[in-house]
Amino acid sequence: MRKPHTARKADPRPGSDRRVHVDLHHLAGLEPHGNRLALLPRQPARSVLNGRHGSRLRGRGLDFLELRDYQPSDDVRSIDWRVTARTGSPYVRVFTEERDRPALLVVDQRMSMFFGSRHAMKSVVAAEAAALLSFAVLHQGDRLGGIVVTDDGVEEFRPRRSRAQVMRFLTSLANANQRLEARRPAPSPTSLDQVLVSASRLASRDHLVIVLSDFDVPGPRTEAMLSALRRHNDVILVAVSDPLADALPDDMSCLATDGRQHARLDTAEAAQREALEGVAQRRRAALDAWSRKFAISLVSLSAGAPTLPQLRRLLGLAPTQDDGQTSGKERRT
Repeated sequence: MRKPHTARKADPRPGSDRRVHVDLHHLAGLEPHGNRLALLPRQPARSVLNGRHGSRLRGRGLDFLELRDYQPSDDVRSIDWRVTARTGSPYVRVFTEERDRPALLVVDQRMSMFFGSRHAMKSVVAAEAAALLSFAVLHQGDRLGGIVVTDDGVEEFRPRRSRAQVMRFLTSLANANQRLEARRPAPSPTSLDQVLVSASRLASRDHLVIVLSDFDVPGPRTEAMLSALRRHNDVILVAVSDPLADALPDDMSCLATDGRQHARLDTAEAAQREALEGVAQRRRAALDAWSRKFAISLVSLSAGAPTLPQLRRLLGLAPTQDDGQTSGKERRT
């Protein structure tokens, strides 16, 4: 007879369980997987960055290279009609792609992200995704900048093309993740307004801005600032969620805390269940509205599954045998 499964309790010490906390060693170890990802404008057909479901990536821009004689295989849209009219022979303008297209990764490590019901904490999934994307940007030769968001504020890293910059960003990210603890009193959470002020300062224009967050605590200027950021950059919102928030069970009873206050949650009570479901529904509705209104790409990452296969799937890549090598094996509840 099989013994009944008993859920393994996570070691409460920060960093002891990669489903709860991640350290710099773990994030740096994701480099081989990140090197096989690409955020360049040309994407696989299944990628969320391609077609109507993806971001309208501008690409890195084009630098003029030369004028040359028109060839039958050339696109007629590249013909320089002024030069053609002046010379009497068709000429085309040839461009080369700019080598630099900076990316800015905004990673939420506030207390609202320190939650997970199945595989890992939302904060862990966001950190792992940021590390994978950081190495993808570094590998393709672009500049990387970052913003680590905590309840104490934000830490900024200006876009640079260097491994040292990536490691500084990941060190800050790992430290912020390690500080998350249920027993730690949390100050008032950092508003999304403050986050977007930092993002606008670091990404003035022509950046790829990726925000990994649960988008808790929007402010009075969040929508206007998001619109302004999108006007000059490509913006992708990555909503990190947990399966429990997507589908509440009918008989869940637990004690929840933000480090300062405690509350008993019982989904068998209709009023509590409706209130909890309403929070998730309103947040998702706001994200959907921003996506439609400002033509911003909106994708989802779940804390209920390993990070790497989700990210590969979003980028239209086929699964590999290494896809489970991020947060370890799935936790059962």
